Amino acid sequence: MKQAAYCLFETPLGACGIAWKEQETPRTPPVVTFFRLPEATRGATDASIAGSSGGRRARVPPPHIAGIIKRVQKHLNGEVQDFPDIVVDVGGAGPFARQVYEAVRKIPPGRTRSYGEVAADVNRPNASRAVGQALGRNPIPLLIPCHRVLASGGNPGGYSAHGGVETKAKLLEIEGATVGRPAVIKS
Repeated sequence: MKQAAYCLFETPLGACGIAWKEQETPRTPPVVTFFRLPEATRGATDASIAGSSGGRRARVPPPHIAGIIKRVQKHLNGEVQDFPDIVVDVGGAGPFARQVYEAVRKIPPGRTRSYGEVAADVNRPNASRAVGQALGRNPIPLLIPCHRVLASGGNPGGYSAHGGVETKAKLLEIEGATVGRPAVIKS
């Protein structure tokens, strides 16, 4: 892979950050490596994504990344989008975390699953806590929609992005799902 880069962009929730790596193969779009929802300040978001990505700050993102940014902006503005088609690279995540991220990417907007249901989806029915831990380390929230995973009984559980459970509830509200009364999908 070529050099990593990142940029910030504005959304109705504040400044988000996205990081990517260019591919070695010509005409192959870059892969998303990190994503940050808004921190308390734009500077905090910048520091967070810069520290995670290890890349340089790009003044202008490549066209493929610019398209992803537009979709995220639409989503956070209430024009709900789904992102399973976006190629992501979760770096050093282990095999279990990768399975969890893949399963969570299949949850459509407006729907939720419990940590236990995701554990069952990856054939580890007793691993709901491990699912929560993997999602707590999710490097690409929103694109890997960990906000759609709730604790049992529709309780929000945790959320590692700035704002915690309030941010999780806001993302679910944008998608038409509510914490406490989840719209649960069955496999």
